Amino acid sequence: MLERLIFIIIAFLLFIYIFLYKMIKKNDTTYLWIISMQAIGILINLIQIVFGVLTGIVFIAICYILCVIIPILIILIEAKGIHFAELTYLAMAKTYTLTGNNKKAKEFLIKCVTINDKSYYGHKMLAEIYEKEGGMRKAIDEYVKVLEIRKNDHQTYFTISILLRDLGRKDESIHMLKTLTKKKPELYKATEMLGDLYIEQEKFSEALSLYTKALRIHPNKYEIYYNLGIVHSRMNEFDLAKECYEKAAEINHDFANSHFRLGQLSLLYRDIDGAEDNFLNGLNGETEAQASFELAKIYVIKNNPEKAKMFANKAVDMDQKYYNIIQEESLLTAVKHDVVPPKEDMAPKEHVLSHKEEMVNEYLKDTYNLTKKINLKEAEAEGININEFKWEKGKENKQRYEKQRVDPN
Repeated sequence: MLERLIFIIIAFLLFIYIFLYKMIKKNDTTYLWIISMQAIGILINLIQIVFGVLTGIVFIAICYILCVIIPILIILIEAKGIHFAELTYLAMAKTYTLTGNNKKAKEFLIKCVTINDKSYYGHKMLAEIYEKEGGMRKAIDEYVKVLEIRKNDHQTYFTISILLRDLGRKDESIHMLKTLTKKKPELYKATEMLGDLYIEQEKFSEALSLYTKALRIHPNKYEIYYNLGIVHSRMNEFDLAKECYEKAAEINHDFANSHFRLGQLSLLYRDIDGAEDNFLNGLNGETEAQASFELAKIYVIKNNPEKAKMFANKAVDMDQKYYNIIQEESLLTAVKHDVVPPKEDMAPKEHVLSHKEEMVNEYLKDTYNLTKKINLKEAEAEGININEFKWEKGKENKQRYEKQRVDPN
């Protein structure tokens, strides 16, 4: 009986405390269901005392959980600055997001941040919903509030940088990424994104410095070597670009982009056999269509029309835009009539390249076209076989003949 008496006193005091100081004083009806649970527990206890029923261990446990344990847990949680109403709204919002009802989820989250403007999870969940719905500016506003609450939330900092970039506010994005890469240099996604923006703005020295520092932290990351290869390519440092692409391919042989870039550099110096090998290794992923197109041209040069047809059709199969490109390519005149046009009702198969990939593609293509204008007769007169350029002499020869082309005297 003493135990029952103590239980009743504790349960009643907790009931009064939550009713008066939580629900009434705060005017917060979210405490109503706790009071209801306490009332059920107290009722079960009275039935046990008066009628001598519901006395099993299960019912006793239910009384303690409803009347004592849950209320005490809530009091302890709120003592740490976490509002019970906030938890309720967050739970409801999470439930609605899981069922795809973002409208109701936002309603509960707005209530959550209204009662507690310092709710980290409230602002973050709200920002994520705005972002999914395409409301980038609203998402940024909420993510900024998240950072005000937790200044060391590096992932949120990075997310804001992405949104700023996508909104075209690239200088602001660069500023944030520079700060983030200093504070969190091991966050490679931020480093890569900053490097991409530098490349896009043709700030190659800054990109080179960034990736070189990143190698100290990630010495075996093939992506860094590949990005360094892109930077060196854009800076006309093709020998260094080759070394970087080779290192990336050595670390990850299955990374087709590295092989494809090596193939482009081989073509630049008229190393047809080297280009063939590298493009064959580039027949994977996003470079497959491009590599197939280049292989078709190589096999025309090598007088192998069957392989040229095969790879020309493969390029079109992987990316339908290559059908028109092949029709306009003078080198493929002999085989273009054997290329099967894509079916009109067939969904296009296209690997979307990043902006930096497109930029380096165009740059190397333009550079290749420039070297084609070199006076081949003059080269042959000096005993230089353009089709057998060596890497060590390739860049020197290219620069020399470009100079002669501009100023023959």
